[in-house]
Amino acid sequence: MYITTGDTEATSLVERARKLAQSTGGTYVPRNRTSLTRMLERYGVNEILVVLKGRARLFRKDAPQLEFHPSMGFVRAKRVLRGEPDPMLDAGLVCEGDTILDCTAGLGTDAMVFSVAAGKSGRVIACESSPALYVLLMEGMSHYESNQPAVDEAFRRIKLHHANHLDLLRSLPDRSCDTIYFDPMFREPMMDSSAIQPLREYANANALAEESIVEAKRVARKRIVMKEKRGSVEFTRLGFEVLDRANAKTLYGVINVESGS
Repeated sequence: MYITTGDTEATSLVERARKLAQSTGGTYVPRNRTSLTRMLERYGVNEILVVLKGRARLFRKDAPQLEFHPSMGFVRAKRVLRGEPDPMLDAGLVCEGDTILDCTAGLGTDAMVFSVAAGKSGRVIACESSPALYVLLMEGMSHYESNQPAVDEAFRRIKLHHANHLDLLRSLPDRSCDTIYFDPMFREPMMDSSAIQPLREYANANALAEESIVEAKRVARKRIVMKEKRGSVEFTRLGFEVLDRANAKTLYGVINVESGS
């Protein structure tokens, strides 16, 4: 992964970019007022990560730029902080102090909401298999700045792993996580979701394997949760009970590990 800064090569941004390259095995390259398209051509790479003040962005030629941002997760987090319910947290039976494993981190939005709910006494582990998304998450979670310190702190508390989630699940002890969460790329894209479309360029598009669910049943203490489109055959294929919500385009399926169902 090649890493650079924005046009303004402030000393602090250059230092961040260098540290990120060092910690992820990437390569820092000075911007030198060069266009990102020209940099891709010069270095013969497909994508480049741009470090900016309080944020980070992935650039790939002929694809939408992908910026680290919690998007609607920010609104959800503020609601949780006010004590309001969240369907994902309800599906996972998430409580303060819980340990949650997000197997498909994406842009870290759901992991952040889990982290807000679990609080300082809880633990959130986020797993991302895409190398590009992992580097974006590393930078974004460490430096994202909002007007809500509780949200920023929630990002900082997340423990990020670059791994295939099945490998990570296999490495974990029995009953070591309260809730395990999957939000795979939908088999059929939701074309009206402009926020998700850039993510599809980088995310792992593989369907969940049944073995992942078997391992999740071993590791989870309370529930396994999967998010999918309404009517998805994945719920039935993988053995999830659907929690219906009126007029919702996406639903959560659950496997209740406590009762063995």
